[in-house]
Amino acid sequence: MSKCALIIGVSGQDGCYLAKHLLSLDYDLVGLSRDAEQSNFNGLSRLGIKDRLVFDSISTTDFRSVAQVFQRYKPDEVYNLSGQSSVGLSFSQPVETIESHLQATITILEVIKFLDLPIKFYNACSSECFGESSADSPSDEQTPFRPKSPYALGKAAAFWAVDNYRNAYGLFACSGILGNHESPLRSSRFVTQKIIRAAANIHSGEQDMLLLGNTDVIRDWGWAEEYVVAMNLMLGLESPTDFVIATGKSCSLWSFAELAFAEFGLDAKKYIQVNPALIRPSDIKSSYLSPKKASRKLNWKAQFDAHKTIKSLIDEVDSF
Repeated sequence: MSKCALIIGVSGQDGCYLAKHLLSLDYDLVGLSRDAEQSNFNGLSRLGIKDRLVFDSISTTDFRSVAQVFQRYKPDEVYNLSGQSSVGLSFSQPVETIESHLQATITILEVIKFLDLPIKFYNACSSECFGESSADSPSDEQTPFRPKSPYALGKAAAFWAVDNYRNAYGLFACSGILGNHESPLRSSRFVTQKIIRAAANIHSGEQDMLLLGNTDVIRDWGWAEEYVVAMNLMLGLESPTDFVIATGKSCSLWSFAELAFAEFGLDAKKYIQVNPALIRPSDIKSSYLSPKKASRKLNWKAQFDAHKTIKSLIDEVDSF
């Protein structure tokens, strides 16, 4: 008998790739968004899977709405990938960003507790919650959170809500603390897509320069299609626990840009300028992550590092 999974936030990058992965495992899938009739499901269409899902609407901060959807489908698994996902945007929309993560997560947990259904719940957390880390001491599941943005604050609060409900009520609820992960389905407002598209446009003569903020920041960049596999593996365990999901290799934003421009035969120094207006009020200078627990308990290991991710993004730049 096929498992049934609900993907909240199915239209986003991770939702699309998770849907593709779960369909390959013969899941029955329900894709959820605030307004299923008006939502943009272009990512699912690009992956050729839109017609294989059932779609429904949900308001993740409304107990009644969530309860009705859960009772309607009685899912085995629920993946909450919704919420405002841009760190930069969170500084101009702090209240909305925090509420989109914390309030939604608590509402979902309350519904699972109230209905007493054997649902396994995945919460999308972020390595942004850790704040600064060093190469000598990369962040893992025991590292304290020191969030430096409204986005990270909301994610950290949601993480602790999951931890509380798991321990207090015995729910199968866990969080994936994911490093940066990219794909062609990323919005152009994300810096990696901004870099790739600018390099392609400069190469073709359609653009002259690329303006960036702080290019010294260091991040762990991976491939989104690999990370969703880890989400599913987490819900396949007998007991719920949290995992850092990352490549374990970090590089600076400048190095990322240099590699991308070099793929087009361009010297990044000639085409990139730093614009102080794009620098965030507060930012993490360096992020180093340890995915050792995922390797040990999930048998999961990233195959894509930053350079391979860049090459794959460039391969798809014309088709997306």
